[in-house]
Amino acid sequence: MLQHLKKGIMFSKNRDLEVVGYTNVDWAGFVTDRRSTSGYFTFVGGNLVTWQSKKQNVVSQSSAEAEYRGMAHGVCELLWIIRLLT
Repeated sequence: MLQHLKKGIMFSKNRDLEVVGYTNVDWAGFVTDRRSTSGYFTFVGGNLVTWQSKKQNVVSQSSAEAEYRGMAHGVCELLWIIRLLT
């Protein structure tokens, strides 16, 4: 047991880990300022590792624009996780 504790936790590279991300957007959901809320969450090997829900900084002119902004933030997070694991 002590030998195990001295080494700490060791992770090995696993090429079979599946990294999955999801995004969702509520277009112009805030009545007062018409800004959209976007959120994303990512899974690594079936385990939730990151998530965020945030009001967008700008007012989107269409639901497609709001979805694109939300998707862009989710993809950035997903790429960061993939780079971290490789």
